[in-house]
Amino acid sequence: MSWLRALKHTAQAGMKVERTRLEPLVALRAAAGLAIVIGFGLAFLGPAAAASSAFGAFTAAIATFQKSWRPRPVLALASGLTLAVSTFVGYLVGSSHTTLFLALLAVWTFAAGLLWAAGPTAGIIASGNVAVMLVTVTLPTSVAQAAGHAAMIAAGGVVQALLIVLFPIRRWGAQRDALADALAAEADYARRLRHDPVCAFDPQPLMRARDAATVTARQARRRPAELHGARGLAERVRPVLASLADPAVGAPAEGPARDRVRQLLDAAGTVLDAAARAIRHGDPVRLPAPALAVLKSPDTADLLTGAPLRAARRLAALLDDVLETAEPGSGRGRSVAPDASMLRPTLTALVPMVLRAVRAELHPDSPILRHAVRVTVVTCAGYLIGHALPFGHGYWAPMASVMIMRPDFSQTYARAVARFTGTLVGVAVATGIVQLAHPGMYLSGFLAVVCAGLMYVLMRTGYAVSQVCVSAYVVFLLGMGGVRWDQTVPDRVALTLVGGLLAMLAYALYPAWETPRLRNRLADWIAADGRYAAAVLGHYAAPADARREDVRTALLAARDARIDWQDAVDRAAGEPVRHRGLSRAAADGAGDAVSAFGRNAMLLEAHLPDRSHAPVPGAAALAEAVRADTEAAAKAVREREVPRWERVRALVADGGTPVWDARDPGVLRAAGGQLLDALDEVSEALRA
Repeated sequence: MSWLRALKHTAQAGMKVERTRLEPLVALRAAAGLAIVIGFGLAFLGPAAAASSAFGAFTAAIATFQKSWRPRPVLALASGLTLAVSTFVGYLVGSSHTTLFLALLAVWTFAAGLLWAAGPTAGIIASGNVAVMLVTVTLPTSVAQAAGHAAMIAAGGVVQALLIVLFPIRRWGAQRDALADALAAEADYARRLRHDPVCAFDPQPLMRARDAATVTARQARRRPAELHGARGLAERVRPVLASLADPAVGAPAEGPARDRVRQLLDAAGTVLDAAARAIRHGDPVRLPAPALAVLKSPDTADLLTGAPLRAARRLAALLDDVLETAEPGSGRGRSVAPDASMLRPTLTALVPMVLRAVRAELHPDSPILRHAVRVTVVTCAGYLIGHALPFGHGYWAPMASVMIMRPDFSQTYARAVARFTGTLVGVAVATGIVQLAHPGMYLSGFLAVVCAGLMYVLMRTGYAVSQVCVSAYVVFLLGMGGVRWDQTVPDRVALTLVGGLLAMLAYALYPAWETPRLRNRLADWIAADGRYAAAVLGHYAAPADARREDVRTALLAARDARIDWQDAVDRAAGEPVRHRGLSRAAADGAGDAVSAFGRNAMLLEAHLPDRSHAPVPGAAALAEAVRADTEAAAKAVREREVPRWERVRALVADGGTPVWDARDPGVLRAAGGQLLDALDEVSEALRA
């Protein structure tokens, strides 16, 4: 993609407005917290203290809207307290010498950039704290005042946390939505399988449901029963649906058996949708009787035999469990403690994990390290340029830069366009209101709260929309302290443009392109899928000694690798660089083939033998061949070579080493050939 097309693409992305579900009550609660601290500050402490507390409450509320499974009060407290510390330390250093403050700003910004290694929530909160600190350090005039302002900022975060505790809105709502979305996605998958027996399934909803189900020990004791076991059941339903529908291991492509399979899939979709609705709203399960009648029909045994019949019976049993678990008040799951892998660490226990994640990014090729260096240089340069230009409020330039910049190209450029456009519109609207209404201190504070409330409501519709509200909010907030619009608006527009241009220039000069790393991402996915397939085959080789936890762990790793690949492809699609050895067509073809390979391994997982089943001869050899060939293929992909599958081919091809015999459970033979076909398609895609 050329630079011109890339700029056009990112500009359109930045200005895009999403249709999303709004949360007006949550936004109203956040706005109420902001109104409380502003009103208290204006009534008892003055406009400057009110502005400080407003910044604390404002950023704390923003933190609670991030996509995190941490308790919302914890996010509000973490944001408010860290901003208070940043403000106080920043004033102590900056009040004595500008050079020292610049050094502190560099250290603070570099640390904030590295915190993206811990996840987007930590990165966003840390970046926001750096940006707001640039403003709040200018408000106090003495050390005592700085301590007071820091206390007010912390109080703003405490108020938001208290409101969340005192006025909870839809408890466990995010977790309910995540689990319901996973069940609804599987319901849609079941219905699509009726018409396309090998259709693709995006595991993202299941992964998000797993993240939502990872809780702290305290949360585990309070979690509703219906949120405990349904996710695990949904994970087990998906491979059964696929194996029932696929003609290679299920019913024939046409005939009475296929008609019955379509009826079973339709009934499964109905059951899963009913469970999703019950979990989302906390209501009793309402299930049409015909769906259960189809699943329980004795005619199924007359129409299906072998592996399809086993899949149908297993599907009916799993759906029974889903319905029982999803029923509010059923009590299912309360006596079962979550395993260690599903326990979320406390904030104190999280510190060493964050440090390890940051340490892992300290190498020259790391996009996180490059982002930290970029944002540090740009923020410091913007601070110097902002104060050198003949404007007041020079902090607007570095503030804009640090809020715009992200570790990848597309988001940085899209946010730069969106922020400047939103700033223009927001300050124009706010200026017009000021010119017409001439608001005083209290009315300015009220208008600031209104703008913040609109921002909270519309935050997830698009960055440009939220910036319109934020820009108007800042105009009214500063006007609350007696600062005229003509003293801030021209400065802010000009310096926001400077900050955006610096951010865009920095990424062009010191990029972290995803395109050259596509081969590594693909290699990681091939190796992860190979380990998953080998774990499944190993279960056939030694059913008595096999552990399903090993298969589960390998599956989760394969899903993570797939999501990393998909995210990398999406980011690379908007970059103005050449493919460097992996064209878009080759990436799409290879991705489809690796996905098919993983799907075939999943079909095998759907029919794992129990511990009493005799070992399948040759399964151990095939597991080792798959593991060895995929590891060698990953190395070949990284070295720009076409992978070969000699070990697998020798075992699966006609005339090769015998793998199957009469104890074959019915799906291993067909799935083994499908594994090889998918691997061959990977090679064909990379050879093109």
